[in-house]
Amino acid sequence: MQLIKYTTKDYTGLGQTYQLVLPLSLEGLIPEDDSVRPLSHELEDLDYTKLYQAYSAKGRNPAVDPKTMFKIVTYAYSQNIYSSRKIEKACKRDLNFLWMLAGAKAPDHTTIARFRSFYLSDACEDLFYQLILRLADMGEIPFEHIFIDGTKLEACANKYTFVWKKAVLRHEARMYEKIQNCIGALNYLWMGNLSVSRENTASDLEKVITFLKRRSEQEGVLFVHGRGKRKALLQRYIETFEKFLDRQQKYDYHNSHFTGRNSYSKTDPDATFMHMKEDHMRNAQLKPGYNVQIGVESEYIVGVDVFQDRTDFGTLIPFLTQLENQLKVRYLNIIADAGYESKENYVHLERQNQNPFIKPATYEKWKKRSFKEDISKRENMDYNEEMDTYTCHNSKKLTAVGQTKKRSVSGYESEVTIYECEDCSGCPYREKCTRSKNNKKLYVSKTFIEKREISHKNITTPKGIELRMNRSIQVEGAFGVLKQDYGFQQFLLRGKTKVKTELLLLCMGYNINKLHAKIQNDRCQSHLHKKEVA
Repeated sequence: MQLIKYTTKDYTGLGQTYQLVLPLSLEGLIPEDDSVRPLSHELEDLDYTKLYQAYSAKGRNPAVDPKTMFKIVTYAYSQNIYSSRKIEKACKRDLNFLWMLAGAKAPDHTTIARFRSFYLSDACEDLFYQLILRLADMGEIPFEHIFIDGTKLEACANKYTFVWKKAVLRHEARMYEKIQNCIGALNYLWMGNLSVSRENTASDLEKVITFLKRRSEQEGVLFVHGRGKRKALLQRYIETFEKFLDRQQKYDYHNSHFTGRNSYSKTDPDATFMHMKEDHMRNAQLKPGYNVQIGVESEYIVGVDVFQDRTDFGTLIPFLTQLENQLKVRYLNIIADAGYESKENYVHLERQNQNPFIKPATYEKWKKRSFKEDISKRENMDYNEEMDTYTCHNSKKLTAVGQTKKRSVSGYESEVTIYECEDCSGCPYREKCTRSKNNKKLYVSKTFIEKREISHKNITTPKGIELRMNRSIQVEGAFGVLKQDYGFQQFLLRGKTKVKTELLLLCMGYNINKLHAKIQNDRCQSHLHKKEVA
């Protein structure tokens, strides 16, 4: 066998010449029922004004038309291709990508990454909701029931570059005490009236440093450095306060990034440390991530948002508000799990004339015999609405003795009524009823109980049971597809805006695939799964 000596990087001359057998058009090579066809068709007629505005009118034209680039990136996300380098490879080798390019040169990975990170950030959300409205015009989405759920996805950030709010506040308080001691010594030495306040620590420290430097110039202090040289007292104070100022600026920087959170990551300041469901170490390790919220109707993802909250109940109102602003439609029935239950959410839904189908947080406990036999629970006491009293297991009355205010994490205030038993002394059921040495007390939010009862009645009706079943199938099923079938477990981009862009691309690909599947299976305009009758 003869060995070939390679003398050039161009390999086309190594083999024999082949006759052209491919058709000049790729149209015939794409299967008639391929999902790339409805994707290209549905994305073709969207309004790309915002996307084109992201490009400068001056300079050269983009290598690939922005509309075509958007189709390519969306289709890549629908096919579980997320890396810009893998998208570049697909544009050179995959027939579907070549078909969408329509003869244009394949973009390189830098162009794809720049498009996804910068040009698409302002336009992607608008394009996503345009697609939702197109699906509504097709009769696929009736805008009646919305199933809401959230999950936590890991951010593209280092797990060990965390900053904790409590630690920052603790170190800041200790440093402030040291500053006050130094200020007291300075005022004693030079009979001054220097002061550093807690509210303006950094600016006050700058004034102290300016005063000390002016004083050192007046006294002609010579600054020295290195071994064997003794620093003057003023020099030592100046260096000490400069260190204080440097640390205070770092603390101010950290505090400005918390924005209602208790932690953030240095490599992605928008990410919050949270518990993830995927805990392969089984040690409840906190990881930097985002709280992703989606709303699903008729198996399509109709709403997407990204939050920094570790819990779900504070995300419901902003999610619904954002959804209404984008679609100009208000959903009638809101179906969510127990993580969204709060008085603030119930009151908001009532004001918006929306029906809550939210499972109470104690719903599963109510079914257990241990809960029903627990005499300490308010639910197991008789309530007299006219007298506004509860009756305990020992036939003693618990009357209202006062009220207090309870503030939620979001700042929402709710009124709580305090009930106290008339006399718990000598009660044979005391050990099972209360641990308090005094009389038993109940803290009751009447409005919350009233709204919870309405939601509980809603979910136990035949319609409510059907909607709860569909919530489990549709929204939890959507997350299962995104995380398991699509393999999307971690974001590739950093920053809340870019993360949301990435999520919108993923959900657009999901919706196109869902439309394709419904067409192929003759399931168009099917909105709810019916409960099977045994």
